[in-house]
Amino acid sequence: MNNPDLARFSINQMTVRQLSLPELVIACVELGVRGVGLWREPVQAYGVEAAAGLVRDAGLTVTTLCRGGFLTATDPVERAEALGDNHAAIDEAATLGTDTLVLVSGGLPIGSKDMHGARERIADALSVLAPYAAERGVRLAIEPLHPMYASDRCVVSTLAQALDLAERFPAHQVGVAVDTYHVWWDDRAPEQIARAGAAGRIHTFQLADWTTPLPEGVLTGRGQVGDGAIDLRQWKGHVDAAGYTGPIEVELFNEELWARDGREVLAETADRFLTHVIK
Repeated sequence: MNNPDLARFSINQMTVRQLSLPELVIACVELGVRGVGLWREPVQAYGVEAAAGLVRDAGLTVTTLCRGGFLTATDPVERAEALGDNHAAIDEAATLGTDTLVLVSGGLPIGSKDMHGARERIADALSVLAPYAAERGVRLAIEPLHPMYASDRCVVSTLAQALDLAERFPAHQVGVAVDTYHVWWDDRAPEQIARAGAAGRIHTFQLADWTTPLPEGVLTGRGQVGDGAIDLRQWKGHVDAAGYTGPIEVELFNEELWARDGREVLAETADRFLTHVIK
């Protein structure tokens, strides 16, 4: 199948995590999906070099690698370990041929209430990581997460906060990830998308819908495209107007989808993308 309307569509590996990497590659080729966003853990399990060859030989483009980050620790040993892991993530991204490593910045250290200090430690880490990434042809994309994750997962909750960090570095080194699931609630997000686009700092655009009630634990609450409250076509319009012409990656954490046949979910997701985002 070769549908030109799917030219910008990319499937994030987590959306169909029930598929092995070879199964995912085969399903993408059969459906005419040309972009995949990969996750480090399954790629490492398969072998980074082997995964790079598999995807390359199938003619697929790796749109992003998830994830680096978790840069807020105060303990010197933990900080050193985090920097080492992020250097490894950058190397993996370069091997896979993607120019974008997504960063989930990290939450508050246990017992801390200092949000500002945590964000400054992210900036300190980026001062080390960003030049190294640039040497490897990789951009770092800071992803703001919904505020419900601020304490334990990501102290960067808005695009404005992400851009305040990114703008300390050249745009070809550090930008942002715009994920509808995390920013749709923020009425300042459209102007921040324009701000990011004007500086060439939109490094990836990801889609997921918001459905309620959220499941227990909330991490697996991302709704299938078109099932929830977000006007995804409108958000595509925001990033398009900001000058972003890159891949649009659908990244869903959803137990109900994971329980189904992965090829069926991939085909459904591509169809939903056409129906609710493109047409």
